[in-house]
Amino acid sequence: MTERPWLSIILAAGLGTRMKSALPKVMHAVAGRPMIAHVAAAARTAGAEGLAVVIGPEMEGISDALHEFAPAAAFVVQVERLGTAHAVLAARSIIAGFDGDVVILYGDTPLLLPDTIVRLRMALAAGAGLAVLGFEAADPTGYGRLILDESGALLAVREEQEASETERAIKLCNSGVMAFRAAHMLPILDRIGRSNAKGEYYLTDAIEIAREAGIGVAVEIATEQEVLGVNDRAQLAMAESIIQHRLRLAALAEGATLIAPDTVTFSHDTRLGRDVIIEPNVFFGLRVTVEDNVHIRANCHFEGAHIREGAIVGPFARLRPGADIGPDTRIGNFVEVKASTIEKGSKVNHLSYIGDARVGPKVNIGAGTIVCNYDGFNKHVTEIGAGAFVGSNSALVAPVKIGEGAYIGTGSVITRDIEPDALALERNELKQIPGWAARFRARHGK
Repeated sequence: MTERPWLSIILAAGLGTRMKSALPKVMHAVAGRPMIAHVAAAARTAGAEGLAVVIGPEMEGISDALHEFAPAAAFVVQVERLGTAHAVLAARSIIAGFDGDVVILYGDTPLLLPDTIVRLRMALAAGAGLAVLGFEAADPTGYGRLILDESGALLAVREEQEASETERAIKLCNSGVMAFRAAHMLPILDRIGRSNAKGEYYLTDAIEIAREAGIGVAVEIATEQEVLGVNDRAQLAMAESIIQHRLRLAALAEGATLIAPDTVTFSHDTRLGRDVIIEPNVFFGLRVTVEDNVHIRANCHFEGAHIREGAIVGPFARLRPGADIGPDTRIGNFVEVKASTIEKGSKVNHLSYIGDARVGPKVNIGAGTIVCNYDGFNKHVTEIGAGAFVGSNSALVAPVKIGEGAYIGTGSVITRDIEPDALALERNELKQIPGWAARFRARHGK
């Protein structure tokens, strides 16, 4: 690969009116990450040394989405939206004086792979001054067509409004992604005019201008799926489906078993160990790590959780941010855990809520137990010592500590700390009123 430095310019100024949203189009998420962040991450993985993002007025919030992936990215504003070449020229001050390659990407194409960007740069390394990424479209309607000569050399990109009937039959289409040698870039862009049906400055006119100047032009081909541009909610759903398929294949390839892959939803940052078994209908939100030999039963929902080796979780479990599920633990049906550590070998098997708590090793939490962690204003911590047993239908009112080996009797409401190895009971004395039920029914004619 060439050692030439390179930077990427991501065009992200489009309004995305077809999304029918107050959110900028490129900020809509795919696999839990804004589309533009996927693009920036692909550029970074491909080796980009610099990143410039062209945004529209009042779109400054995009910088927050990119901070994790490109904290040093430069942002420039395209005040008027006069076409793709005009958008690139908004970054003129960044291009000027740069000695390397420049790759033009789009903030609404989240499926582009780093290897494809590398291939495009390889075309420049082989001697081209301009490289274009094309694809074979099943239905080319609406796309610019790549016009090749008999030898396969690229002559031009013809926008559909400008194309002849013969040219419209061509299925080799323009993705919009281009790479330039920076030294050629501004002289080419400055020659682009707007005498076309839309009155815009088309970046695609750069091909003919480059050829006229004797600058070599190359074409690389990607799949249609990879260069899908998202313009509406249906295409957003399509992109989500494609990236989920990729993530599922990656999980399988790395040693996880998905019983019904199409029913499992991942985030872009989900981390799975080996010999993980995932049953149907499991959702992974952001920041979830699953270690080796974990069994996730059906119908679970996770976000911000760490599930450690050998744990069994579910069915119908919910792990919220800060849930740290220890090795060889059991988290059962209709159990919710939030901001809590469940240590090795402990069991929370049925119908329980554990929030803002530390549950020590080998603790048993009985069915229907609730940690009462919120007083309406503040969250409070519950600590349960190693080997403790909490009977079913108990309420632990935080802040409270349950000592090691302590036993909480079924149905208790615990409001004070419990000593190690103690039995704690909190129940009112049973009261019976003989015949009351019969008299009550009689009064109501039953």
